[in-house]
Amino acid sequence: MRTLASEERRAAGRGNGGWVFPDLVVETWGELACFTRPELKAERVSYPVMTPSAARGLLEAIFWKPEFSYVITKIEVLSPIQWVQVRRNEVKSTINAATVRDLRADSSRRYDVEADRDQRSTMALQDVRYRIGAQVVTAAHAGAPQEKFREQLRRRVERGASFSQPFFGCREFTAFFGPADSSKAVGPIARTEELGVMLHSIAYTPQGERYRWFRASLVDGVLNVPLQPLPDDAVAMPQAPWRATGAGA
Repeated sequence: MRTLASEERRAAGRGNGGWVFPDLVVETWGELACFTRPELKAERVSYPVMTPSAARGLLEAIFWKPEFSYVITKIEVLSPIQWVQVRRNEVKSTINAATVRDLRADSSRRYDVEADRDQRSTMALQDVRYRIGAQVVTAAHAGAPQEKFREQLRRRVERGASFSQPFFGCREFTAFFGPADSSKAVGPIARTEELGVMLHSIAYTPQGERYRWFRASLVDGVLNVPLQPLPDDAVAMPQAPWRATGAGA
């Protein structure tokens, strides 16, 4: 079975960053975006640029099958980074399987949204536009070459088709997408800065979410994403609850 580690070894002797095919390129844009820092979930604060995990989620909303996975290679920032603060009505509680079972078992029990409502601040990004570069890694059971899945993604991007509506971090922050237009290509912004430790991906395990990280740098408007994240013990996350809990938690 192919893994990211095996792909990295296979790629070591190649050009093009080690990949056989050129990057798949998708441009995406929208009015608002919030790529929430995991350590700041209650009062949401966005990373200044799109994260690789958000880019992968956007591509999966357009086209995905269990036979392959996306690897984000780079994210180009095409619009100036602008911040905006918004306040939204949210609920304090998070739903879990036990609460769902209790609600189904007892028809007289109700969840009171008004009693659980809370107004929270979000530090979001405004008028964003990105160009995503990605590769396809097939699984051992794929039964089809990479070219098939790459062409399927290209056709869906050209038609504007998606399995679900892509969004930028929050479902109400709609993301639009399309192919990169070489006739009126817009280059990355002229901005270079260290972004610190950024979310690389999220692994969903029986024990819960496991965050994986990398050291991010924006160089001339381009965020290059390493194939492998930092070791698990390289970044310490707080163990205390991050969100307020209520009766439904």
